[in-house]
Amino acid sequence: MTAAIFADAERRISRRRWTAFGVLGAIVAYFVYIFFAFDVGGLAQRVRLDNAAVLLRDTYSHRVQVTRDNRRDETVVAIDGERNGRFAEDRWPDWVKAQGTSTEVDLRAGVKVFYGPDDVRMAIPDYGTITIVPANSGINLTTPDGAVPAWISASDTRVDITRPEGRLTVTKARTETFRYFLGWPMFFFTTESPFYYMGWGERAAALFSDTQVVPGTSNAAAMWNDFWHNTAWRHSDVAWAMFETLLMAFLGTMLAAIVSIPLAFVAARNFGPSMPLGFGIRRVFDFLRGVDALIWTVILARAFGPGPMTGALAIFLTDTGSFGKLFSEALENTDDKQVEGLRSTGANALQRSRFGVIPQVMPVISSQILYMLESNTRGATVIGAIVGGGIGLLLTQAIQTQKDWEDVTYYIILVVLMVMLMDTVSGWIRRRLIKG
Repeated sequence: MTAAIFADAERRISRRRWTAFGVLGAIVAYFVYIFFAFDVGGLAQRVRLDNAAVLLRDTYSHRVQVTRDNRRDETVVAIDGERNGRFAEDRWPDWVKAQGTSTEVDLRAGVKVFYGPDDVRMAIPDYGTITIVPANSGINLTTPDGAVPAWISASDTRVDITRPEGRLTVTKARTETFRYFLGWPMFFFTTESPFYYMGWGERAAALFSDTQVVPGTSNAAAMWNDFWHNTAWRHSDVAWAMFETLLMAFLGTMLAAIVSIPLAFVAARNFGPSMPLGFGIRRVFDFLRGVDALIWTVILARAFGPGPMTGALAIFLTDTGSFGKLFSEALENTDDKQVEGLRSTGANALQRSRFGVIPQVMPVISSQILYMLESNTRGATVIGAIVGGGIGLLLTQAIQTQKDWEDVTYYIILVVLMVMLMDTVSGWIRRRLIKG
């Protein structure tokens, strides 16, 4: 008898051991399949860390370019990628100096670029002077030692010099020098505003000065107007887009909650008037939440056109299915003793639901509504990118330009702050509702 028991135990242990090895082998086989099916090896070869580094740098810095038209001998200084980022000729940065028909550009650490009448020279300490002569026949490059280092890319039509201090590009038509700076360009004021050329101390003094920078307008009002209607960062448009995103999330979530509560009573097995009707309502809930909000967004956009209301309707349809399932399950788990107590007093069905059921499920319902509102605040950003409304539209436009990555960072930070704010507010409301 004892031997049989030990033999049976050994079989069970052996079976579990082989089962564990089988599961482990299946997981390893799955990862091997993923490696080949998703071409992980090819992805590793295609990765461009240099592009990733440029993208990362563009999220927290900007560059100012000094451009000379080689054919018309005209030099312009502007913030790269900004429509209104051109500096007036009498207000060039102090590291760009006009010297007659020549221009000197200081790129830090002693590296300087000289735009001459017929050539471009780049002086680099401990290396020497690089001379580039743009001509109709091609680009002539001369280096101190006659060799072309790895940080110079040269051809007959273009020369690129990339240094930690900046970058120089020369073609037949134009010469461009780029210098990087930390921060977001013109976030507060554009170069068209007189406050752009002031330091923070001067701006603070201007707020309390009687001398008007903009005639006919107080300095505080002029400063606010130039900031709020900043044509580069469009703060007023961004604020309205944030409001549209919140409106989409709030309207869609609240409409879904209002519609779902009475339907949940019909779908709940212990409250529904009939089983077939409850069964049908539950299948409707399954259908609504089975189709993702993005799919509803595409369908509704084709039917009603783009706009924030279309996004709110997409959230409404998806959340109606989710709320209906959650609320009906909460109703099915209520305590019948309170309902029976009210029935014994002669209360009708509506009164029993109002005073015996709703108080029990209200904490669950409130918590689910607030949680979905938080989630929809984040999801409304993606929906807005499809329907053309809210901060999602601005975010998509900034990504498509492939150069305004500081704008992308700004919008992402705003979305994160908005979600954090909604989390804080909903948490406070949830505690007030549950604790009374």
